[in-house]
Amino acid sequence: MKRILACLATLAFAASASASAAQPQAYDPIGDLISATNESVVENASGWTLRATLYHAGHGMSSHDSLGCPVSPMRTVAVDPALIARHSIIYIKETAGMVLADGSVHDGYWYASDIGGAIKGERIDLFTGHGAGSMRPLQGLNLKVLTVSKVGDFSGCPPVDGGAGTRVASAR
Repeated sequence: MKRILACLATLAFAASASASAAQPQAYDPIGDLISATNESVVENASGWTLRATLYHAGHGMSSHDSLGCPVSPMRTVAVDPALIARHSIIYIKETAGMVLADGSVHDGYWYASDIGGAIKGERIDLFTGHGAGSMRPLQGLNLKVLTVSKVGDFSGCPPVDGGAGTRVASAR
């Protein structure tokens, strides 16, 4: 009886394989590329939920980050390097699509290029620009828990574009 069942299972498997081989598979190079990219980002992303605070230039604050680069409004983020490595490109879901003071829209990408004495553990500090008025677009996120994912690394200094425009993450 076992031999008969094994033969029937083999026959059913072979019939199934030949039927699927008879149907041509559509080749979708764009879809394949998008699928592979999405899978790669999801597989390689590190995620956190972090409490955010805001900081701006003024009152004696340095105009350079801990890497020696100029701080970039709506791009520079101070992190605890024990949690998020400097030179990380992070994506903050809650800032994607946010309308900025100049009317442009933020793409959600930030650059971990600064550290701070008070930034310990599950906290981040978002640099908004010069003066307290620069904090307005992000005021609703101050002291809130945000969804943060590491999506890549950068070398050198982060871009100074005020948060406008999409960035392509590249490995260093």
